[in-house]
Amino acid sequence: MSRYNKAMVRERIIRLAKLRSTGTPAQLAIRLEISERSVKRLIRDLKREGIIFRYDYDRMSYLCHED
Repeated sequence: MSRYNKAMVRERIIRLAKLRSTGTPAQLAIRLEISERSVKRLIRDLKREGIIFRYDYDRMSYLCHED
């Protein structure tokens, strides 16, 4: 994945998480056309940058809060 594509995917993950509409990691991977492992890796990286992500099991979606 190029740096540009990675940046665009990261922004899309954040936007979808703020809208609470990511779906499961597998669903998000299909939507973004990347692997489920890549989704989890990108979310881990975003967490390390200070963006608060959590998975809501009732909604079956990631939720995002930026510091």
